[in-house]
Amino acid sequence: MARKKVETNISYDDARQVYYVCMDHGADENGRRVKCYRTYPTLAQARRGLREFSAERDGLRRVSPRSITLDQWLEYWMEQVIRPNRAQTTVYGYGKIIRNHLSPALGDVPLQKLTPQHLQGYYAMLMEQKGLSANTVRRHHDLLSCALHLAVRQDMLLRSPTDRVEPPRVIPQEARFYTPEELRQLFALVEGHWLEPIVKLAGALGLRREEICGLRWSSVDFARRRVHIKEARTAAGASIVQKETKNRTSNRVLHLGDELCRLLRQERSAQVQRSLARGDGWSEDNFVAVDKLGKPYSPNAVSLAFTRFIRSHGMPKITLHGLRHPYVKHTTKKYNSEKQKTQATKIDLIAWVFRFCTFNYSKRSWTL
Repeated sequence: MARKKVETNISYDDARQVYYVCMDHGADENGRRVKCYRTYPTLAQARRGLREFSAERDGLRRVSPRSITLDQWLEYWMEQVIRPNRAQTTVYGYGKIIRNHLSPALGDVPLQKLTPQHLQGYYAMLMEQKGLSANTVRRHHDLLSCALHLAVRQDMLLRSPTDRVEPPRVIPQEARFYTPEELRQLFALVEGHWLEPIVKLAGALGLRREEICGLRWSSVDFARRRVHIKEARTAAGASIVQKETKNRTSNRVLHLGDELCRLLRQERSAQVQRSLARGDGWSEDNFVAVDKLGKPYSPNAVSLAFTRFIRSHGMPKITLHGLRHPYVKHTTKKYNSEKQKTQATKIDLIAWVFRFCTFNYSKRSWTL
């Protein structure tokens, strides 16, 4: 016998002697109504079940069923959110994580069926089977958290499964930096080498690798003896990207000491001579760190050359980035106010001068 309607969204089946409640989830992505049915033994229970469902739906605690997979959602997130609003290097990094790891492991899982257990198992697999570090896996978690929280805000998910997992703990990495004696030894060894301006800009001014590679002569003011750090040159896969500095505070003006100013003048003069000799074969990009054809070095090439230089001269192992830590170590800490940070930075710069420099009384100036 057919079901008989008792009231809106509730019907009774005489044969089975149960009440059917129609739960309307609304329209799916194709505009079709999505409904499901639940049975209850009594009319009172059916009415209570319908009220609870309606309360959840009206309170936006229930989302309409979608057939979209995690792969499809991540593609939407990358194209509509990340690519228009993030740097090219960030887009490249996210895309690499998705292509190499997330898509093969979890890409086919329906978005609304993605569970904390899926993610916890994924993190464990990356560390145990693929040998990724906890810090690297934490970046995967941060990517997923960003993408899935957007899904919650756009009513694709009730809540994000990343809120109910235990992500890997970030392991702080202690920076290795040179003593004053080691830094002076390095500066002596690198004299006359094409790495000399790069090494001394990193060690004396605390510039990042990308900032050195992106520095142009137009940003060097010899008359006022200062350099304006406002651009960076970084790698995004096989592409080299010229962009603004890492953040707003990285855009800064620094004073050039006697030795560094002399070195940069010498490098500028040498480049002018080479450009005249090369003629049309000289690149006109106007970068400070360039090869014999005037083309700027890529950051990765500079790092590799520096590592080989250190190894070949028996110096303690250190990265080019590590040369800047004695200069800027206080700026990596958290402060309660901008005034407190400024005071700490000034104190650190004074301490750095006394640690790494000597005072020339005849010239009344500090030198490394």
